[in-house]
Amino acid sequence: MAIRYPNGKAYNTGLDKKNSGHNRRYVKPTLYGGRGMTLEEELNRSNEYYLSKNIAVIHKKPTPIQIVKVDYPKRSAATIKEAYFRKASTTDYNGVYKGRYIDFDAKETKNKTSFPLSNFHEHQVEHMKKCLDNGGICFAIIKFVILDEVYLFKASDLFYFWDKQNNGGKKSIKKDIIEELGYKINYSLNPTIPYLDAVDELIDRKGE
Repeated sequence: MAIRYPNGKAYNTGLDKKNSGHNRRYVKPTLYGGRGMTLEEELNRSNEYYLSKNIAVIHKKPTPIQIVKVDYPKRSAATIKEAYFRKASTTDYNGVYKGRYIDFDAKETKNKTSFPLSNFHEHQVEHMKKCLDNGGICFAIIKFVILDEVYLFKASDLFYFWDKQNNGGKKSIKKDIIEELGYKINYSLNPTIPYLDAVDELIDRKGE
């Protein structure tokens, strides 16, 4: 199914097409990832776990779409062939954890040495800036698919590289920078991606 933005541009699922240090204190045994699951599926499973244990209430944001083309191969079945987003999407997830508003986006890349900033859109970055200005905790969860490594990267650090690219800076963030500034999240059994451990560190640092 083809899904497009309001301006007609095709929707990119987050996987870039090209070649498609100091980690924080995560010492849990390293497990393999979701065995073929996408980052979104891994996060959804993790959020279900957090919700079932009454740890946090965090959900994927629904994005309303306008259906423009439907095929009816059978009377009892309909297949959506083309649709448009009714409005530009913001970030993927939001919710509440320890009385704090959480807002973040999830991105995947097949690049092994850097993360292309083209995975983000201007309106997503602007949304995170507004959330951060109003006291929210904002970040990106980035997965290097081939390496099966996941990192939490603070929104404030993302803004630095995002703004810098518009002034002659690079169009990507080197992986070693993400390793140095971000928080590596090792896979676990439950939750699959224990990203709230890293959020705890963000909360602690904000309170310093």
